[in-house]
Amino acid sequence: MIQKAALADASWQVQRERLIELAQPLTIFGVALVGLWIVRRVTLRWLRRKAATEESLAAVFADTIRVPSLLWCLAGAIDVALRFAELTERQVRTAGVWIVIFVIVSLSLAAAGAAARMITLYGRRREVPFAGLSRTLTHVFVLSIGAMVLMHYLGLDIRPMLTALGVGGLAVALALQDTLANFFAGVHILAEEPISVGHFIRLSSGEEGTVTDIGWRTTRVRTGSNNIVVIPNTKITSGILVNFSLPEARAVVEIPVIAGRDADAARVREMVLEEALATEGVLREPAPLVLFDPGLTPTHQQYRLFVHVEHQTQRGAVASAVNLRLLARFRAESVPLAAADQIAILRS
Repeated sequence: MIQKAALADASWQVQRERLIELAQPLTIFGVALVGLWIVRRVTLRWLRRKAATEESLAAVFADTIRVPSLLWCLAGAIDVALRFAELTERQVRTAGVWIVIFVIVSLSLAAAGAAARMITLYGRRREVPFAGLSRTLTHVFVLSIGAMVLMHYLGLDIRPMLTALGVGGLAVALALQDTLANFFAGVHILAEEPISVGHFIRLSSGEEGTVTDIGWRTTRVRTGSNNIVVIPNTKITSGILVNFSLPEARAVVEIPVIAGRDADAARVREMVLEEALATEGVLREPAPLVLFDPGLTPTHQQYRLFVHVEHQTQRGAVASAVNLRLLARFRAESVPLAAADQIAILRS
């Protein structure tokens, strides 16, 4: 009985000594952690006040370090405890390992968050909607690199992981050839920017319209009949494409004008210019241009009128309006018109 009491007393003495040994480093760690946490809160609030918009550098930086900064506080508190507390060699090694772990994990989280946020902001400024898939892939890629760095530091063999990733990636690539081809074609479109949202395009296969969305796999085009055509990205990068919005959205409309063979050419040209400038949608700069081409024929006079409009989609409406105004003007001023039967015979 006396022996058991002595053993219990000795065990209590050992536990007490351990608690006394840990009291100092734990106290220093706790005080440092509270101090660093306060500094973190003050810094994040200051960055938020400095942020003019959600897309400003201060706002992006604050959102990026919000979670990793907690790990930095833990790593900093452990480092302070190592500097001012009396620890055994084993405890110092363990604390050092945890500091490195916290730093690697926090930097991986910060890099993944910053990369995903930059992709999102780039998409907003370019008016290109980036799906959640792109942000998820960015997170997975950056965090995978961080995980491999951490495993290498801990002495773990990363070769099986790399082998598994390689075999798995090959299997996925073979199973999703078309999807991956469209994915990388979408990356190519977003990087090179042959087209952008709002551009009016025409493909070699005949589809034309205004680009409304550029995704990772498909591009959506709104046609003149207000329908959406979904085009795989590979069709855009591998085929011939005409972008009517480059180098600028302004378009040229060519309108043939026909008058009778005996009409006054100078007067006809004057009326054509006047009616063109009076038509809604025709730009005054550059000014309309009238060419006497192909000129005088055996049956009529033929001119070519060139006018500029703000956008490709206005070409048909403007050409129709100019033709109607010219027909009314010619009839009002008795300008002789070409005989339709003679023109038909000549064309035949």
